[in-house]
Amino acid sequence: MTPTFPENQQSAARAAFGLFNPEQGRRIFDRTQGSGFEPRVVDVAPRTWFIQPGMVNVGLFETDDGLLLVDCGCAGDGPALLKAVRSVSDKPLHTVVYTHGHSDHAFGLWAFLEAGERPEIVAHRALPTHFDRYMKTAGLNARVNGQRPGADGKAWPDAREDFVWPTRLFDDRLELTIGGERFVVRHGKGETDDAAWVWAPERRVIAAGDLVTGYLPNAGNPKKVQRYAEEWAEAAEEMASLSPSVIITGHGDPATGTDAVADELTSLARYLRIIVEHALTGLNNGVLPDEIVATLEIPEQLRHHPRLPALYDKPEFICRNVIRRYSGWWDGYPSHLLPASQDAQAAEVARLAGGVAALVERARTLSATDLRLACHVAEWAFLADRSDEDARACYREVLEARAGAEPSLMAQVNFRVSAGWVHAATGEV
Repeated sequence: MTPTFPENQQSAARAAFGLFNPEQGRRIFDRTQGSGFEPRVVDVAPRTWFIQPGMVNVGLFETDDGLLLVDCGCAGDGPALLKAVRSVSDKPLHTVVYTHGHSDHAFGLWAFLEAGERPEIVAHRALPTHFDRYMKTAGLNARVNGQRPGADGKAWPDAREDFVWPTRLFDDRLELTIGGERFVVRHGKGETDDAAWVWAPERRVIAAGDLVTGYLPNAGNPKKVQRYAEEWAEAAEEMASLSPSVIITGHGDPATGTDAVADELTSLARYLRIIVEHALTGLNNGVLPDEIVATLEIPEQLRHHPRLPALYDKPEFICRNVIRRYSGWWDGYPSHLLPASQDAQAAEVARLAGGVAALVERARTLSATDLRLACHVAEWAFLADRSDEDARACYREVLEARAGAEPSLMAQVNFRVSAGWVHAATGEV
């Protein structure tokens, strides 16, 4: 089955990631697969640029002694990023800071190295462990992220030579002096435990990586390792205390203007703290996770904040991620502790309902009024008898309708996993 990017998925991806190309999205580690777009290069302060070569943003600071580059994009972004950098400066590449080890932020540096640059590469001490985890879970990550083999035959890096490793590690704070100017690199857990951000005090500019993206933080991804909403809020508050005038974001558009930046950072922190406090209060009072999530309320001014739309993650996902962090994997329902298989449960539901056809009919009826519930019924029908053609069609239709109605890219992608299940059930190659 060839992966597709339906229109609402492409729209959400463009809104979140800027110059998004589905082909690059499927081959993030392929050095030959660029975004196909001309990079955006924006002068955000004297000798300071926001560069967007594709789905990720890069910060560039020029000093008298050379360039400081913050992040380097996907593997295929390398050549375009090098060209973009050279369009504004001929200074040598002095230092590179990885804000974290994710696939779209730390893999385009090879093009600079092949061009003869030999920068110091700075990262948080946890980043090599992040790369090690990538190697250990290459198959899992390739599948979860929908990756396909690139020109080298690999869908995900699985050997040390697939990475450009940092040359200098730091723990909490590192001060760099480049060209007589001070740059402060700070650790702040958020989307990852190896996250870092860079403060240029003389320019009043922060290169934040994915700690700031111009939309609701990716703090609850259902298929990924632990996120850190609480520390993310702390990092945003620390940034706000510095009164920056510009933030070079990890995705989306940069944040500009002292007051606007302060509002975004403090609102981001408040949003996350509301979710964390709600989850912890529920856990401490013995409330089941489902009820904790169902009773989460986000104030209207935050839900409609122009720089915090839930176009990638969702508050509900973040809430569940907090619950996972502070409690076990069990959701508290006794029958779920040592459950019967989902197929066996679905088969029993089908028997009680009078057969798979009854479930299919009910799912289609519900889809007009309650898509959330319709998804469960359609899934029961499919799992009860994967060979039933009508059940397969219903499952795909209902879950596609749910994905089509969702603004969150993460929800869209994961609802559409159902199409892959249906395809597998047909036995087609």
